[in-house]
Amino acid sequence: MARQAAGGALLRRLLAPRPPAARGPPPLQLRGPAAASYGTSITSAKIKVNGVHLHYQQTGQGDHAVLLLPGMLGSSQSDFGPQLKSMNKQLFTIVAWDPRGYGHSIPPVRDFPPDFFERDARDAVDLMQALKFKKFSLLGWSDGGITALIAAAKHPALIYKLVVWGANAVVTQEDLKLYNAIRDVSKWSEKVRKPMEEMYGHEYFAKTCEAWVDGISQFADKADGNICQHLLPHIKCPTFIIHGGKDPLVPQFHAEYLHKHIKESRLFLMPEGKHNLHLRFAEEFNKVVENFLRQT
Repeated sequence: MARQAAGGALLRRLLAPRPPAARGPPPLQLRGPAAASYGTSITSAKIKVNGVHLHYQQTGQGDHAVLLLPGMLGSSQSDFGPQLKSMNKQLFTIVAWDPRGYGHSIPPVRDFPPDFFERDARDAVDLMQALKFKKFSLLGWSDGGITALIAAAKHPALIYKLVVWGANAVVTQEDLKLYNAIRDVSKWSEKVRKPMEEMYGHEYFAKTCEAWVDGISQFADKADGNICQHLLPHIKCPTFIIHGGKDPLVPQFHAEYLHKHIKESRLFLMPEGKHNLHLRFAEEFNKVVENFLRQT
């Protein structure tokens, strides 16, 4: 009984509702034209990259280009509302994308082959080059953080700076328990589940979540649970690692591991932060990230 109670407490923490800013975009079947305006300063468009039409949002006119990379089942609009709205648009040009199979980058249907993180990293870099950005920084959350780590390691000449939070370079047995706790979306809280169902429909949402758990779990079968630990020494750009002290999905040792193995990286802990700290504490997050990006 005690184990069941502990498991229930973990699931409740994992599935705690996101703030309103994290709500998803309209249902996919209600998509507008390929390019549309979101307010007066954020534009949305699609561009063909590596055989798929990738959706992205863009704002700002600054010389420093920044790509925002979302987490599992995430999209530009659902994961980065406060950043698209409030980051300094005179200093930065901000691009947030929907990886293939997520958000408005459907089709194709999302799948998780063994190299899905490398595929996302290739898509992300090629998207920015297709948009004519010669050099840019990466801000990656959760799965997007893993993608950003890989992109920075494999394309050091293109990446100016790197910020990651809620990311991990390995999958442990402890991680597998956390992932399987969110496999069944019917157990998610309604406030979290409903926006996803509105965006994807229940069947796509449920099947993709299960497929993600299987996809991320396959790394546990590799030596040391390796996702990208072998690439960390190849990251040459200034790197800022942020971690929430109350993150229920990514234990703190992952952030410490990244800090130890990425040369001259910085680690910043937000004691009250959870997995979505950039949404819950958007003002503080934006401030520390902008300060890092502005430093020479």
